[in-house]
Amino acid sequence: MGKKIWLVAMLLALGLILMACGDASDDAVDNGDSESEESSESSEDTQEESSEDTEEENAVNTDGWVEDVTVLTGGEAGVYFPLGVAMAEIIDEHVDGVSATGITSGASVVNANEVSGGQAQLALIQNDIAYYAQEGSHMFEEVVDGFSGIFTIYPETIQIVTLADSGIETVEDLEGKRVAVGDVGSGTEANASQILAAHDLTFEDLSAEWMGFGDASTNLQDGNIDAAFVTAGTPTGSIQELAASADIRIVSINEEKIDQITEEYPYYTKVELDENTYENFDATATTIAPQAMLIASDDLPEDQVYEMVKAIFENIDAMENAHERGKDLTIDSALDGMSIDLHPGAQRYFDEQ
Repeated sequence: MGKKIWLVAMLLALGLILMACGDASDDAVDNGDSESEESSESSEDTQEESSEDTEEENAVNTDGWVEDVTVLTGGEAGVYFPLGVAMAEIIDEHVDGVSATGITSGASVVNANEVSGGQAQLALIQNDIAYYAQEGSHMFEEVVDGFSGIFTIYPETIQIVTLADSGIETVEDLEGKRVAVGDVGSGTEANASQILAAHDLTFEDLSAEWMGFGDASTNLQDGNIDAAFVTAGTPTGSIQELAASADIRIVSINEEKIDQITEEYPYYTKVELDENTYENFDATATTIAPQAMLIASDDLPEDQVYEMVKAIFENIDAMENAHERGKDLTIDSALDGMSIDLHPGAQRYFDEQ
């Protein structure tokens, strides 16, 4: 009996010892899991803080930015329109906090006045017109400023277009004819005036009509006008449409007159057009061209212009897809023919390249 009692007591003691060991082991496991979870949470917190710090470092301060940006282009049948719309779409999609829209306009002279007056923030314009505006010369009766250069894009060829059977072969032949000279206030109008003046002609010597490229093409085809001045990158849509249904001629400017014009207006350059420029155009033509450029309101902050220029060059394929002349925009040529001071935001971007 005594032995049985002793045996039961020993078994109870052993059970208590094993239970104590089990609890200690469980506590050890629990503590290990807790420490592991705390370590993991600490690591995740550190990574999140590091990511937030990086985002803060890369974030652009958009305080004071203009949220709604208007890009002035030109007539829908020209080159300004597709390129300007493409730039607006790039900015709208790739610059945070900015909504941009490209709209049709009367082109260069009108664009300079409207950006200067605060009606738009960006605009396509001829380099000669930008210079004249800030000088208050030629077609500008007073200084028009408040804008700076962003980049130049392509040569804008001045094309004096007529039908091949019109009998118009020289600039002098335009005298007394019905001639479209561009929209009122456009760069085309200014170019027409200067070329005519070099040939001792004025608008009063013609039956001048003020109309855009699309209307000029239609009126040429319908026989309502005899010729049209068109200043645009080649191939120009309105002339392509005309050439698809009729034989056309582009009137040449002779070498002597080109020398005279480029001496007086140094932003013009000589341009040769070959027979591949347009369909149903089986000749060549010698003419002149200013450069198309983009301007920006001086009211746009430096950082905003920097980000917009950066976005355009990082998505240059959209420009190339919009029009063939979009391929002319490159980092290397972006300041060729720049006729006015650069906007600080554009200057900073090009300084970094």
